[in-house]
Amino acid sequence: MKPAPFKYHDPHSVDELIGLIGSLDNAKLLAGGQSLGPMLNFRYLMPDHLVDLNRIKNMSDIRIEGSRIHVGAMARQRVLEKHEGLKALCPILNEALLEVGHFQTRNRGTIGGSLSHLDPAAEQPGIMALYDAVLEVAGPRGRRQVPIADWAKGYMTPNLETNEALLGLTWNAWEGPHGHAFLEFARRRGDFAIAGVACLVALDQSGAVARSSISLIGITTAPVRLTAAEQLLKGSSINDQTIAAAAAEVAKIEANGDLFATSSYRQHIAGVLLKRAVAIAIERAGKN
Repeated sequence: MKPAPFKYHDPHSVDELIGLIGSLDNAKLLAGGQSLGPMLNFRYLMPDHLVDLNRIKNMSDIRIEGSRIHVGAMARQRVLEKHEGLKALCPILNEALLEVGHFQTRNRGTIGGSLSHLDPAAEQPGIMALYDAVLEVAGPRGRRQVPIADWAKGYMTPNLETNEALLGLTWNAWEGPHGHAFLEFARRRGDFAIAGVACLVALDQSGAVARSSISLIGITTAPVRLTAAEQLLKGSSINDQTIAAAAAEVAKIEANGDLFATSSYRQHIAGVLLKRAVAIAIERAGKN
């Protein structure tokens, strides 16, 4: 199939974009198109207007000021993957991006598109949950900041009004020595994750966990920060029992079941991945 008829718009500035989305009914925003394109072709979506974001200036900027990072919503996933500054400050983002589809997909896909599409198995929202990122949204009524914890309103439903657009996001990289790990399980390379785990760990001088951050993808309708597991790890000397206790927190999450995996299977896979990710992150932390 091919898309239903629509009118195409090509704004060149954020002000022009806001003017369009404030005046058009039944409009959709086009970023990389890796998700929107198929949805249009199958007429899952039939907008009257398509607003292309690709020529808007400064929406793909990447700025690093010390440990503070700002990324425009139109930054390509492949650019983020190859960016040396991001690799140095947030190597876990690079690891996660390597699991996003294939490099052809990442050549066009954008971080803002992933966050706005908000597929439950998407890697980038899970990484942003680790860092407590803040997203900048704009519309006719002005701009607002949305913490990543408040971003998901439901299944594939971000905290965006119909006349708003995501402009970019900001987060703070962890300072000081720490370890990281991103692991996911999918039916095949590049496929959507059945479950995935992202983990950051910093150790104190005695080798105990001083700080940790753990998020899950693919389990429910949005990324989950596993704060209970983080609290279990904090201040503890790491051993198999401690890691197993942290992994057991996954079973308390009501996981989705579908054609590819039952709820209990997703919980099991996430628990196994969490044990492995924490162990890898701790090993890396010990080497830094």
